[in-house]
Amino acid sequence: MIDKLAYIHPDAKIGNNVTIGPWTYIGADVEVGDDCWFSSHVVVKGPTVIGKGNKFYQFASVGEDCQDKKFAGEATRLIIGDNNVIRESVTIHRGTTQDNWETRIGSDNLFMAYVHIAHDCVVGNNVIMSNNASIAGHVHVGDFAILGGMTGVHQFVKIGAHAFTAGYSLVLKDVPPFVMASGQPAIPRGLNSEGLKRRGFSKESQLAVRHAYKALYRNGLTVEEAVEQLKETAIDDEQVKLLVDFIASSTRGIVR
Repeated sequence: MIDKLAYIHPDAKIGNNVTIGPWTYIGADVEVGDDCWFSSHVVVKGPTVIGKGNKFYQFASVGEDCQDKKFAGEATRLIIGDNNVIRESVTIHRGTTQDNWETRIGSDNLFMAYVHIAHDCVVGNNVIMSNNASIAGHVHVGDFAILGGMTGVHQFVKIGAHAFTAGYSLVLKDVPPFVMASGQPAIPRGLNSEGLKRRGFSKESQLAVRHAYKALYRNGLTVEEAVEQLKETAIDDEQVKLLVDFIASSTRGIVR
């Protein structure tokens, strides 16, 4: 159902069974998949591609020009997957030509009120960003990561899969997978053991990740020494391999 007070640009493509509330604006170069739901007063600008089953609450601003002085109106994109919940006053900006021309959001994410996702960010699947969490340009967030309320993430930082940041954290360096971090600046506070249990990792894998965390943060080793020690374990355990590969690809350095 499309409310008669909504504005849909003639060039926009709207899927089946889509609900669009009053005073919502769907601009040109926007594609909306089936079964999406838009409350009132949502603004979506393009080029933006939205998948199926997404929910957008009032005053969300999606696909707007980015806040980058180098941006000159290029037709960069925003890509959103399926079944995301985007709450009140969330802002998600398109990409820039300085990166891959696009901001990309996965599926099954929850972005609580006032979350900001800047240009060129890549957010995975099953991510939770709590109220007022903000990620600057070019940030990557891995699957199942949780960002606590008011978390601020510096540009180009990477948050690993299953990582966790506490409320009011200021994240200036990469947070490896499975690591819990907090503080200003954020430092490691432990392993996300509860997350490992909830997501069904085997006891053997949980133990391997726990040993990896100790090598990285408890045994007095440098990052390079810890990674070298973990390479053998990574051959047999996918989660340790995920951790080792993440550290190897880090350009900003990891929280320590």
